[in-house]
Amino acid sequence: MKFIIGKKIGMTQMFDSTGKITPVTLVEAGPCTILQKMSKDKEGYDALQLGYIKIEKKSKIKKSMKGKEYRYIKETRTTDTATVGDQVTVSIFAEGDKVTVVGTSKGKGFQGGVKRHGFHGRNATHGAKHEARTIGSIGQRFPQHVIKGRKMPGRMGFDRVTVKNLKVAKIDVENNMLALMGAIPGHKGTLLQIKG
Repeated sequence: MKFIIGKKIGMTQMFDSTGKITPVTLVEAGPCTILQKMSKDKEGYDALQLGYIKIEKKSKIKKSMKGKEYRYIKETRTTDTATVGDQVTVSIFAEGDKVTVVGTSKGKGFQGGVKRHGFHGRNATHGAKHEARTIGSIGQRFPQHVIKGRKMPGRMGFDRVTVKNLKVAKIDVENNMLALMGAIPGHKGTLLQIKG
């Protein structure tokens, strides 16, 4: 099973032996603890439940959290034979591995059609005034309402984003750090799920 929960630290760059620059994203991943094992007989599917960042403050732990005193709990579908209580660290990955990263993109608030959907806006001349970034007509004479699914201004970002085939550039087991080639969704501190 190659699955771990982590946090985005930020972007930096690495140099190879020839001096070529590679952009990388640093991720603090794990250590995670296996909290529960789901089976096909009992729950109807095979999976493992992992916990990340233990809650130390007693007042923050509720009755329903007994045995699962973790800030983040995530599940992954697997038929792995791991046991409850095992620790999952970055050592499960190797340099050169391809991984899939799931995170939440940056929230951009309410945006217009030009920024949100890439509309080109209206022409600058020929009688157009104060119309540079408007979306223009949003329908036709029939039917007399806006059709569902029309691309319009609205809230942008803060979506679940999956980035596939990211290469593991470097692993630091002592500091629980992964360096992944390329960009990862979200701001610094975004919770990430990394699957091998």
